[in-house]
Amino acid sequence: MTGKQLALITGGAQGIGYASAEALIEDGFDVVLADIQADVVADAAKALNARAGLVCDMGDPKAVHAMFDQITADYGPLHALVNNAGIAMPGDFLDYDLDSFERVIDINLKGVFVATQRVARDMVANGVEGAIVNMSSINAQVAIPAIPAYCASKGGVMQLTKVAALALAKNNIRVNAVGPGSIDTAMMAGVNADPSAFDRAMSRTPLGRPGTAREIGDVVAFLCSKKSSYITGETIYVDGGRLGLNYTC
Repeated sequence: MTGKQLALITGGAQGIGYASAEALIEDGFDVVLADIQADVVADAAKALNARAGLVCDMGDPKAVHAMFDQITADYGPLHALVNNAGIAMPGDFLDYDLDSFERVIDINLKGVFVATQRVARDMVANGVEGAIVNMSSINAQVAIPAIPAYCASKGGVMQLTKVAALALAKNNIRVNAVGPGSIDTAMMAGVNADPSAFDRAMSRTPLGRPGTAREIGDVVAFLCSKKSSYITGETIYVDGGRLGLNYTC
């Protein structure tokens, strides 16, 4: 126990999760990382001097609850949760298989519900007035036909964020989401490698460049901090202005 506030970041081994951990640590949090990639999350936790790097499949509710049990036993109550873990699994809509659809929903939406409900119960039991930040996407608002399950899951995250915020307001637990646009992470690697695809993405991004993972992490840290103490139920879109346009492709 260190006396610092404790935050859990799922999908924390790289990209936006790792950048969010950096930002929270700079703000004085102790951080626990969780990820399905055992070696990568261990290395990330070591590099950040985080409290721990735990292995968890966020699509497995039993594994999620076991992780929370371990965190509570080893490190004490959580003050912040960042539900960042997610997958896309693109494919043609007419041929998209149900197993892929369910796997995306299991991680991106059901996993967010399970973790949010569990941490909220623990916060209420411990009298913690905490913060929960969910990773949505601009694809909660605009669609791409090649990622049907991803778009559906992120729209669900947006609504789940509102529901949880309303349900937990009486406990002074704030729940918000971040909706990234085109961010320079592994998920955008295919776009970056294709000059025409990159140009199309930038043509619909008024700031004319991809965002960085740290630009998302800083918004996550803001939403976990007292600086956002009167914000709950919101999705903040960090998209270089894209949603302000009247076209999407």
